[in-house]
Amino acid sequence: MNKCVLITGATSGIGLATAHVFAANGYDLILTGRREDRLNKVKEEILQSSSVNVTLLCFDVRHYSECEKAMESISQPIDVLINNAGLARGLDYVYEGKIEHWDEMIDTNIKGLLYMTRLVSPGMVARKSGHIINLGSSAGKEVYPKGNVYCATKFAVDGFTRAIRTEMHVHNVRVSQISPGHVEETEFARVRFEWDEERAKIYNDFNPLTAKDVAESIYFIASRPPHVNINDIFVMGTQQAGNMIIDRTGRRFDPI
Repeated sequence: MNKCVLITGATSGIGLATAHVFAANGYDLILTGRREDRLNKVKEEILQSSSVNVTLLCFDVRHYSECEKAMESISQPIDVLINNAGLARGLDYVYEGKIEHWDEMIDTNIKGLLYMTRLVSPGMVARKSGHIINLGSSAGKEVYPKGNVYCATKFAVDGFTRAIRTEMHVHNVRVSQISPGHVEETEFARVRFEWDEERAKIYNDFNPLTAKDVAESIYFIASRPPHVNINDIFVMGTQQAGNMIIDRTGRRFDPI
């Protein structure tokens, strides 16, 4: 039987790229997202090049009842849980922040990750086997102006990941995190700026990471020998040396 990976937020960006990488390496997939049409499209794409099993779960990780109902439909053991679903909303000083943006980030980036971990981890503990991989961010390592609540949510992911690592190792369950800087080929900037395409053009003058770069790093984490736990990968593009330190003199790594 193939190993099975569950990926939240698999309809675009890092989640989508990760689905393709794991499928290429023979993993059965359980893909979750809120957009059913996108989930179906992802499944079609994967099945064109892979013979793995692909299960789709359409629900919103912000709501525990939806998470619980979705997981009740799964009988296959989950070997790897990738808590990828997350977003940023707005870029505002705290005294100008929109409460609805804060709620959405907290509910998705923190509570959704907690819900899925709570629902999947008991099976891993019972089997004495499994791997939880959380999507952190450079924003969970260093803060930046107007990133206040988004940074707070990613610092929470970092703290939660490190805390449950101390709990799960005795059950032979690995716990890891990947913390990327800027990543293109995602909807991150467009979502942050509420689909304002002009404001979302933040990668025109440097090369950030690609979604595939991050996906390949996630697979590296998951494919280490059983005695190896990668606690965290903190990764940025060569032209980025910090959240506020970016060489914006051009996209020097684009193919000529």
